[in-house]
Amino acid sequence: MGEKIAFVTGAAGFAGCNLTEHLLGHGYRVYAIVRPGSEHNKRIKKLRNVVTIELDLSEISRLDTDRAIVQEKASGGFFFHLAWQGGRYDFAAQKENIDRTICALEAACRLSCRRFIATGSQAEYGATDKIITEELLPEPFCDYGAAKAAACFLSRRRANALGMEWIWARIFSLYGKYEPHGRLLPDLYKTLVEGKGMQLSSCLQEWDFLDAADAAEALIALAEKGRPGEIYNVANGDYRPLKEYVEIMIKIYSNLQGEMVSYGAPCKPYVCLKPCIEKIFRDTGWKAEVSFEDGIEIFGK
Repeated sequence: MGEKIAFVTGAAGFAGCNLTEHLLGHGYRVYAIVRPGSEHNKRIKKLRNVVTIELDLSEISRLDTDRAIVQEKASGGFFFHLAWQGGRYDFAAQKENIDRTICALEAACRLSCRRFIATGSQAEYGATDKIITEELLPEPFCDYGAAKAAACFLSRRRANALGMEWIWARIFSLYGKYEPHGRLLPDLYKTLVEGKGMQLSSCLQEWDFLDAADAAEALIALAEKGRPGEIYNVANGDYRPLKEYVEIMIKIYSNLQGEMVSYGAPCKPYVCLKPCIEKIFRDTGWKAEVSFEDGIEIFGK
């Protein structure tokens, strides 16, 4: 059996760096495609058995055509597409992401990769209080979710035309190693350890948090065992009211007396996350292993 090869776009980002590290743990040689000049690239450059490729997402088509970048075919390799740019309501940027997903897919095909695995999002489903199976009709309410859904169906069509194996992984609420500030859990941790107050919504909606290490293992399982042409929810499956997660954080990290967090009105739109994970478990045997209580220890390190 030849060398195991994986390409990862967005390899220096939150989810991408976790995936890269876990691919190395599974014996893969990784081509890490990162944004030129990003301060996060140092995460990747310290790793062994990684080829770092600084290439802007707008130039992803050069990945296989510029012989100075990739000098060999990757027959049987996997191509993980995680790179995505722009804000949730940045229409222009989100529109470009759709085209760049197709360009990444086509580059993977020209490189003779066996399979293209791209990451979608819970945002594709929109605001719903139903149990979220992969058969649920996407009804995104933001540009980001709409672009992810469009990229999903268009890339599947293009993969079929190219004869390329394709899988779409809809990821739910990651947290953990490399998580940036500006997201709920890192900001809540910072608030608690600094003894400051924080105003939140009612936090009564159901939520599902997935440790980034578990997500990395899920993507590898889908690459190796998932069924081509399928969409999969990648989630913990242990959903509960968001307030319960917040209270766990308060219990572990607050050293002060009194109310550290105040709860307000329900958020709008009122998004509940109740993902069904039966499909990915049935097809790959993967399930989340990191409990929320264990996973949030990363914030204290």
